Parts: sequence; structure tokens; C-alpha cells
Amino acid sequence: MQDKIRKHIADIETFTCQSAEELEKFRIHYLGKKGILAELFSAFKNVSPESRKETGQLLNELKDAANGCITRMKESLGKPGQGSEDAIDLTLPVDDSIGSRHPLSITRNRITEIFSRIGFSVEEGPEIESDRYNFGALNFPVNHPARDMQDTFFIEKDPDILLRTHTSSVQIRYMEKHPPPIRSIFPGRVFRNEAISARAHCIFHQVEGLAVDKDVSFADLKQTLLYFAREMFGPQTQIRLRPSFFPFTEPSAELDISCNICGGKGCNICKHTGWVEILGCGMVHPIVLENCGIDSQKNTGYAFGMGIERIAMLKYLVRDIRLYFENDIRFLKQFGSAF
Repeated sequence: MQDKIRKHIADIETFTCQSAEELEKFRIHYLGKKGILAELFSAFKNVSPESRKETGQLLNELKDAANGCITRMKESLGKPGQGSEDAIDLTLPVDDSIGSRHPLSITRNRITEIFSRIGFSVEEGPEIESDRYNFGALNFPVNHPARDMQDTFFIEKDPDILLRTHTSSVQIRYMEKHPPPIRSIFPGRVFRNEAISARAHCIFHQVEGLAVDKDVSFADLKQTLLYFAREMFGPQTQIRLRPSFFPFTEPSAELDISCNICGGKGCNICKHTGWVEILGCGMVHPIVLENCGIDSQKNTGYAFGMGIERIAMLKYLVRDIRLYFENDIRFLKQFGSAF
């Protein structure tokens, strides 16, 4: 019986196969309910006591050899060119689809390109901020109602640390380290504790801009934003500025553009007004300049901020902001030719 077992072990060591069907026949032949191993274990009860130990060891070696062979053959069949059913079929048509940039990346790059043409540098900063940079230095007094305008994610162990609610915090960091003249934009991801819906999300992206120098005026701000609107949405685009309130700018305004969907005639996108809001802006508050060590008697500045998702929704006629975060390939494929 021992010689018979050794012969089976030798046969297993030289076994090869070209298909999954052959390997399955091998498995049944050795490990099936009526296979070689079942037969040998059945006969093992008739082995003499003095040979039982050695014969049992050989049976275990046979079983291990069969299992090991099956594992090796499965790995071999899984490799191209080894006769596997899963091997590459060179006759199949080629999938010539290519990857693309995310629509938010496309929009961010476009915004950056437009402002870079007129001398704005690009600066970034941390997403985890202190209360000072996110609120205090931006003229949000403690317990001021203006803080309620932005629902904030605070770090539980330290109420002074939070996820930034706007990239204005980067403006403060930049002004502290760089004296005027300043002409920069600040793109990045921001966080607000808001209910997720078709028009709002707890995570979104902003691009804010800042210009500080001697004799910077509201007229400079208006011409900069008119240039941006026409470069982004087309030369026919008109703008209007409406009075608003932000703690860090005075005077403050919100910028509307003529609806690029209906041409200003009125539609569902613009709520039949002919205008769509795209950003907030204003002249940098003197207190903010002083908080950053800039003399507000000699320097003035303007600032603006826009949501990248908002711009992309208008540019690409996207009606649900959640699509930007769901990684739905059917949605993303529509931007395959965009760069």
C-alpha cells in the first residue's frame, strides 16, 4: 500500500493541465467522495499496527500534494497564455475610452487660468483651522450673529479648532506674511454643517480672490468681475451688483450674471428673473487689514468668493450638486473630451 501511495505522489508532482475542466477531473479523481484518497483511507483500517504510523504519514503527504497541485494549477490557469478560460482574448474589440478630469477640476482650472491672465497668483492653505483665522481676524466678534451664517464643524476635543468654512482663512494667512501689493486667488475645499440636497452639500469647493494695494477701488473690483464673467460664460454676459453684508468687507455686494441658459429672458434656472447669483464680494474691511498688520490708511483692497460647484452647475447645466460626489461613471463620461 505504501508503494501505491508513493506512486500517486509521484504522478501528482508531474501533473499538468490546460483547462479548468481537466483540473476539476483531477480534483474529483483524487479528492472526490469516491476518489483515490477516499479509497486509500478506507483501506487504511486493514494496515498492520507496525506500519500504521508510516502509512498514515504517507496518506497525509498524498492529500497535501493533491491540494497543493490544485492551488498551483489554478494560479497557472489564471495567467494569460496558460490555457485559462479567463486568459486575454485578443480578438475582443478594444475599449478606447480614456479617463478625464472631474468637472470640478475642469472648472477650477478654468477659473485659475482666467485670473492668472490678469496677474493673480494661486495660494493654498490648511483645511483644519483655528477660530482666529476662520472667524476672529475676519471681523467675526465672539458671539456675533454673523457667525451663525455658517454652520461649522468643530473639532470635539478643542473648540478652537475647526474645519474651515471658507478659504478666507488663507487670505488672512497670506496677508500676515506678504505686504502689499497683493493679487492672489485662494482655491480649496471647505466644510459646513448643512443638510445634503440637490442644491447644498456639507463639502464643497471655493475660489476666493484678494487684491490689496494703494488706491484700489470698487471700480477695480467691478471690472475684474466683469472680465471673469465674460471669460467664463461668454462675451454677451452682463453683470449686476446688489448690496449685501459680510463681516469682512464694507461695502459688500453679491454679483449676478445674466442667465446664460435663457439669455436673460427668464427660465427655471434663473427663477424667471433673467439673473443668476454667482458670488459675493466687497471692499476689504479696514479692521481685517489692521488685523493682518497692513496699514488701512495707506492701503485698500477688494475680495470676492465663489463656489466652484455653483459655477460648474451653470456652465454644464447640472441640476443636482450631489452628482459631483457620487462618482457615477455615466455622469463623469460626459466630460471625457474636456481638459
